Amino acid sequence: MNTLREKLVKFLKSEDGPTAVEYAVMVALIIVVSIAAITALGSKVSTTFTNTATAIPSATTAS
Repeated sequence: MNTLREKLVKFLKSEDGPTAVEYAVMVALIIVVSIAAITALGSKVSTTFTNTATAIPSATTAS
């Protein structure tokens, strides 16, 4: 019974669990921010490439 109690006290004093949870929360937040940034920039990049692709043929036929 004493060993179980000692293990329980040691487990409750250990900081490994909360640290792992904090890292998991940080990774989740980084993923959410990354997805939001990629989504926001994705349409702008697509528009830029489309404008460039339409401008190149007209520039080559003009010369």
